[in-house]
Amino acid sequence: MTCDPFALFASWCDEARASEPNDANAMALATVAADGAPSVRMVLLKDHGPDGFIFYTNAESRKGEQLAANAHVALLLHWKSLRRQIRIEGKAVPVEGAVADAYFATRSRDSQLGAWASDQSRPLQSRSLFEARFAEIQARFDGRDVPRPPHWTGWRVIPERIEFWQDREHRLHARTLFVRDGEQWSRMLLYP
Repeated sequence: MTCDPFALFASWCDEARASEPNDANAMALATVAADGAPSVRMVLLKDHGPDGFIFYTNAESRKGEQLAANAHVALLLHWKSLRRQIRIEGKAVPVEGAVADAYFATRSRDSQLGAWASDQSRPLQSRSLFEARFAEIQARFDGRDVPRPPHWTGWRVIPERIEFWQDREHRLHARTLFVRDGEQWSRMLLYP
């Protein structure tokens, strides 16, 4: 087996896109609050490679605030149809503005408008209030491009550890761990 976790990651992602019925790029993101309390939620992986794993969110959301306070995170991709998972641990850093702008421009118009209309993670008095706010934002940008909101950005998780897990019969699973040491990666097998 190669000592390149990114080639293996790309191969497994390609297989997942072909077999998973929904959101093969869905991953759990675990963060830690300032008081040490963990929090986990699903996000969508939008890009990956040797420079890291990218997802996007509202920087003023609960996860955005936690990322700003403590950059140490964990990611988990689980593909039930393939009986596989990948665990990633590392530090999250904001992507460059141009990278966030470029991705934001590829989103559907309604998703772009939603990024302006939502105070993500804040209390909402009623659904109708949110829908009215969305309509106001729709009117505000009618007939013109929707720019990326200043509070909406991407995060790049720079991995320090990547573990590949493959289900096997009788719980004799295969686990392969890659650990970064500077620019080099070491590879080892783990007991299941």
